[in-house]
Amino acid sequence: MKSFYLTDTGRVRTHNEDSVTILKNASNEYLMIVCDGMGGHRKGEVASSMAIAALGTRFNKISSIGSKLDAVNWLNDSVNEINKSILEYAEANPDSTGMGTTLVVALLAKDYLIFGNIGDSSGFVMKNGSLHKVTKDHTLVNLLVQAGNLTEEEAKFHPKKNVLMKALGAAEKCEMDIFDVVEFDTTIDAILLCSDGLTNMLTNDQIEKVLNDHELDIEERVSKLIRKCNARGGTDNISIAYLIINEGSK
Repeated sequence: MKSFYLTDTGRVRTHNEDSVTILKNASNEYLMIVCDGMGGHRKGEVASSMAIAALGTRFNKISSIGSKLDAVNWLNDSVNEINKSILEYAEANPDSTGMGTTLVVALLAKDYLIFGNIGDSSGFVMKNGSLHKVTKDHTLVNLLVQAGNLTEEEAKFHPKKNVLMKALGAAEKCEMDIFDVVEFDTTIDAILLCSDGLTNMLTNDQIEKVLNDHELDIEERVSKLIRKCNARGGTDNISIAYLIINEGSK
C-alpha cells in the first residue's frame, strides 16, 4: 500500500476551505477523507476541518472498524454527530450561519471497500488502468441529468452546476449515501478521492493519464494533477487523496 494526500488553494481563491487526510489503524484499515467547505469568511474551512477532525478522532480510538455492517453504522453515526456539531457551532456563532461542508470517504478493510458521500466531492477506483467514479453528486444538475432533463455534456457547463442539494451542516438531518464496492478484488489498483476543484478542471481521461504514469512516484502524480488544475486556471481549492492498493501499479 502507498498513499499520499495534498491540498492546494488554487489560483483564484484567497484561502483554502478544503480539508483532506488518510489514516491507518492498527488493523491496517484505511480511512480516506476529503471535505470541501462552504460558507465564506473562512467558515467553510471551519466546517471542513471539524468534519475531518471528528472522523479522525473516532477512527483513531478503535483498533478495527469491524464488519462491513459495523463500518456502515459507524459512518452513519459519525455523520450524524458531525452534522449536529456543525449546526451547534453555527448557532453559537451567528457569523457562521450557513456554513457547511461536503464529505467523501473511502474505508478500506481486509475484505471490503465502501465509500460514503455527501455533496459533490468525488470517489473513484482505478481498475485495470481505467478510472471509474463510484459516488454520485448531490447537485441540482445531477438530479436533472438523472431525470433526463439534461445530458451529461450539458451538465458540465450548466450555470448552476455547483448548486448543492445536500451538505453537512445544511439541515437538521443529513444522510450519507453509502456505496459498497462489491467488485472489490485484486483488479482494483487504487482509490482516488477529490474535491470538485480537480474534476471541474480536468476530465477523467486527463486524470487517468497522470495516474497511469508509472515513471512518477505517488507524490509526483498527485502534485502533477494539482499543477495541471492550476495551469488551467485553478478556479477553486484542489484536494486529492490517493491510495495505491496494487503495488504493481507503483
